Amino acid sequence: MNADSLSTSSTLTTQEKADSIPDTPADRPKLQIRLKQEDGVVKLILPTEAQTPASVSWSDLWEQLQQRLQAGKRFWQPLAMVHLVAHDRLLDARQLQAIADALTDVALQLQLVCTSRRQTAVAAATAGYSVSQQSAIAPLIARSHDAAPLIAEPIYLQMTVRSGMDIRHQGTVIIMGDVNPGGEIFAAGDIIVWGRLRGIAHAGYPNNPQCLIMALQMEPTQLRIADRVARAPETPPPQFEPEIAYVTPQGIRIARAIDLKTTPYLRELALPGSQRSD
Repeated sequence: MNADSLSTSSTLTTQEKADSIPDTPADRPKLQIRLKQEDGVVKLILPTEAQTPASVSWSDLWEQLQQRLQAGKRFWQPLAMVHLVAHDRLLDARQLQAIADALTDVALQLQLVCTSRRQTAVAAATAGYSVSQQSAIAPLIARSHDAAPLIAEPIYLQMTVRSGMDIRHQGTVIIMGDVNPGGEIFAAGDIIVWGRLRGIAHAGYPNNPQCLIMALQMEPTQLRIADRVARAPETPPPQFEPEIAYVTPQGIRIARAIDLKTTPYLRELALPGSQRSD
């Protein structure tokens, strides 16, 4: 294992740490699973599909993962949070649970799953982990600042986003359930909550003001669209109904969904291919 694959505040030197963790035997493929500690968070980095030889199975990866965890467990703080960087690797609920259990065995906690695979993101969010879904092609394409941003396929989650969870996606996020206080959603596209929105929602991240936030019951801690910020009124309405948050030149406004056709800015946004400037 390379010396930069694991850092810690332990009194051991970097070289001693590297020497203490056995490398993969010469007669087995080098699978490149890495563990890094940064700012109190342990990053568990899996090799991409392209980096994995065809002869290497999930069992081979799983075996090396367990070896790495057991060999390095004395180098990180107990109960440290783990960010699993899965890249383009497809992981189902069973595999994610196995990884979480293996981390628990060495006093680590899986908190966040970073992936470019939609199926992996859905499985992780459904299991209750925070998710950051990145486009697999965005970093590979150079484009000017004036070019339209790449938007991923929408992600649909049937779940409650609990306090402490955050969902990050480079497209539209659709939640069939509630977003509790302390839950956060960041989307490059729209955010649609088929339930109560009581946490933080940031649509059009980082700079697309034409995106919308929709909820059956709008009680957010904070709303953000692109670089605009708004908070919910301190006094809730006497009764709730579906509402839509959108950007106007005066900032974020909230309108009843039933008024979609009578609100000028919403009417423009509803037209296919429509463009507007703020």
